[in-house]
Amino acid sequence: MTEDSLNSITPPGSIPDAVAPTAPDWLASVHQQTPARIFVGRAGVGYHTRTQLELRRDHAAALDAVHAELEIERDFGTSFVAEWQLFTVQSQASSKSQYLMRPDLGRRLDLASRDTLQSSCPDQADLQIVIGDGLSAAAVIEQVPRLLPRIISEARERGWKVGQPFVVRYCRVGILNDIGELLDPEVVVLLIGERPGLATAQSLSAYFAYRPRSGDTDARRNLISNIHQRGLQPEQAVPRIMALVEQLRTAKRSGFDVREELAGFSESNLSFPEPPAENRP
Repeated sequence: MTEDSLNSITPPGSIPDAVAPTAPDWLASVHQQTPARIFVGRAGVGYHTRTQLELRRDHAAALDAVHAELEIERDFGTSFVAEWQLFTVQSQASSKSQYLMRPDLGRRLDLASRDTLQSSCPDQADLQIVIGDGLSAAAVIEQVPRLLPRIISEARERGWKVGQPFVVRYCRVGILNDIGELLDPEVVVLLIGERPGLATAQSLSAYFAYRPRSGDTDARRNLISNIHQRGLQPEQAVPRIMALVEQLRTAKRSGFDVREELAGFSESNLSFPEPPAENRP
C-alpha cells in the first residue's frame, strides 16, 4: 500500500499522529454514524498495530461482560436499590457457566423465585419492568440506572399501574413467559444485556411482550435494541419504549405483526453523504 492510498482511507487516530492524515469530510461523517471498524487501513495484509491492539482490548471487554456476575447492591448502589425496592430472583441455571451452556434453563424461573415473585409483586399491572443480566452485566450496570427511573416516572404520569421491578440472574428472553403466567401483567418490558460485540460491551435491549404465556416465541415479542452511548442513547430510548408500550396496549397484542411507529422517522435520517467520485469503488 502506498502512502497516498493509506492517506485516502485511514481515519485519524488509527495510526500514530506523526503519519496520520486528515480524513475527507465524507469519511469523517461516516465514522460519526457508526462504531463499525471501516476504512481503518492496513499494513501489508494485516491491520496496523494500533488497530490490532484495539481489537484485542475490545474482545477482552466482551469476554469480561459475558462472564461477569451482577450484584445489585454493589453495581447499582444501595440508595438506588432501596429507592426502587429492587430484589433478585434467579432462573433455573445454577451458575454462569451452566447458564451459558444451557440456554433453556435461563428461560424458566426456579421454584424459590416463583414463590418470591408471587409474594412480593402485585399482579395485573399495566406495565411490569424486569431487569435481566443476559449476556452482558456491563450493559445492565451502565444503562439501567438511566432508564428505570424515567420509564417508571413516565408510566405513572400516564396513569398506568406499574408493577414492582425486579432483577433476574442468569436471564434469557424466554423468562417473559413465566413472568406472564405468574403475575399476569398487560405488558412486560425486559431490559436485558445484549451479546457483546467488538464495538461495545455495554449495549442493552428492551424486549416487549403483551400478556406473555407459556409457549410464546420471539414471534410474539417486540424489540428495541442497541441502547448505549454510541447507539440509541438511554434518554432517546425512553420515549420509544413508552410509545411502543402504548401501541401494544392499544393493539392488545405484540409480535411480528405490530410495527413500531417512529414519529418523524424518514430514510434521510440514515443516509450517508455521497463520497467524491474519485473515492467511489
